[in-house]
Amino acid sequence: MKDVNELVQTVFSGLSPLVIEDVVDEGERVVVRARTPQDTAACPVCGASSGRVHGYHWRTVADVPVDERRVVVRVRVRRLVCPTRGCRHTFREQVPGVLDRYQRRTIRLTRQVKAAVKELAGRAGARLLAILAAGVSRHTALRALLRIPLPTGRVPRVIGVDDFALRRRHRYATVIIDAETHERIDVLPDRTADTLEAWLREHSGIEVVCRDGSATYAEAIRRALPDAVQVGDRWHLWHNLCEAALSEVKAHSACWATVLDAPIYDGPRAQTTLERWHQVHGLIDQGVGLLECARRLQLALNTVKRYADRPERMLRVPKYRASLVDPYREHLRKRRTEDPGVPVLHLFEEIKALGFTGCLNLLYKYINQGRADADRSHISPRRLARMLLTRPDNLKAEQHELLAKLTAACPEMTQLAAGIRDFAPLLTPHTDNPDALTRWIARVRTADLPHLHAFTQGLDRDIDAVIAALMLPYSNGPTKGVNTKTKQIARQMHGRASFTLLRHRILLG
Repeated sequence: MKDVNELVQTVFSGLSPLVIEDVVDEGERVVVRARTPQDTAACPVCGASSGRVHGYHWRTVADVPVDERRVVVRVRVRRLVCPTRGCRHTFREQVPGVLDRYQRRTIRLTRQVKAAVKELAGRAGARLLAILAAGVSRHTALRALLRIPLPTGRVPRVIGVDDFALRRRHRYATVIIDAETHERIDVLPDRTADTLEAWLREHSGIEVVCRDGSATYAEAIRRALPDAVQVGDRWHLWHNLCEAALSEVKAHSACWATVLDAPIYDGPRAQTTLERWHQVHGLIDQGVGLLECARRLQLALNTVKRYADRPERMLRVPKYRASLVDPYREHLRKRRTEDPGVPVLHLFEEIKALGFTGCLNLLYKYINQGRADADRSHISPRRLARMLLTRPDNLKAEQHELLAKLTAACPEMTQLAAGIRDFAPLLTPHTDNPDALTRWIARVRTADLPHLHAFTQGLDRDIDAVIAALMLPYSNGPTKGVNTKTKQIARQMHGRASFTLLRHRILLG
């Protein structure tokens, strides 16, 4: 019998404040009968201790499962008489650490439920708990989740601010984190300047704010914290430079394509482009402004600005992607040189024996585009831009040689490569970077690179935050990481979670 008592105390150690009297196996569940100890209890109103019993009643609560079966605890609880005159007459004793007032689950089972719903929320959490024999409804799971207290930390010195979509292109929210510890601080219901400004005014002590290029956030920070340092996002700086570099590479397709003997796209779209270019320049030569050109031609203003460039910069290399035929291009080129009249079907059978997994139509299209007869495989503007923007140590020897030839195709390409090479080291924070950035902007503006000029104009509009980003070690990267996890949480709840529930899960981390 002693061994049985020790086993019961081991299995139900979480019920140690109670006196276990009996354990009954009812098949699908285990029923534990227990009572409270005969100690005195404190009145919840006046705090006076009492051991005088007024009566008894039974409480039935669920406990953590055992052997994949539900455990039900039936506890005999005393109702005691308060000894203080004028206080309540009687009160029901509580069992700290085991039972909470008005709850139908033990404290340790509640902890397990909260741990499951914190990760999985409603339906998924309810399914997991049902497998663990601690089944609750999805509504109960959500109530348990919302009862988990949110962390209340100090006001951080450095924060990160970024937006995320509640419903893409319709509703957005703002997340705020501690940029030093990566702890979530708060989630705001929108991304307006007034909302962020009000939050910043309520939380004094913030000295540095990391953000992206949003003018809305910049204005809110400037109004609420005029002395705070705004730090731009280095990733966005590099991303914007990449976009400008890609546009320049596309604009000079006619230059570097001659090195590869690559054809310039001359289809209907190219003809339409040149016709519009002549229409725009015809109006410009008559003294018509760009906005009036856009109205007369029924085009967007940005389109008219783009057509206002030189006609050579409107020509493009065809956008050929990597093909399954590329590994067999040399074989095709050799066979077509030896026998110009060889049927395509024969070539298809030959490369298929070599491991080609594509279809015959793919081979026909590849040959008709002239890609099989070129001296080297085709390179797209995006691929060339990627080589320009890749760290030189990560390029192969043949890529270095090809890149040197392509960037030497015209002075603008040479200046573009030099500009990218000089800007990349600035993304490593250093106190000398502001002066280096000023010199870099001056050099770029002397070159005929209009897309990089637009990039430098963007830097000028937010120059203080850009300089801070190039000097200080802080970054908005951790905020982007929180947003990535937020997207996972939103998808996990099928995008139907209310803002209150989503905010709760984000802040719980």
